[in-house]
Amino acid sequence: MGKNKRHNYIGSSLDEFLKEEGILEHCEGVGAKYAFTMQLKDEMEKQAISKEELADRMHTSRSAVDRILDPNKPSTLRSFYKAAIAIGRPLKISLG
Repeated sequence: MGKNKRHNYIGSSLDEFLKEEGILEHCEGVGAKYAFTMQLKDEMEKQAISKEELADRMHTSRSAVDRILDPNKPSTLRSFYKAAIAIGRPLKISLG
């Protein structure tokens, strides 16, 4: 990059940039689901729970568990609740 090139986003926050691009809400949703799935995967690893076992505990299919564990796939709050119960942990929801 040359020294004379202007940077439109210097000094702005990431949130401002994402809002201007029209993708802030999407990114926040994916980020929240990513955080949940990482916590779920960590707990599954601690308890040595496989995807198959989690599916059995949730009374659902392995492909449904794969969707829950994929931050880019939509999931319902009910699915999160069932996953939390299946690993013996409470589901906590809060407003930032």
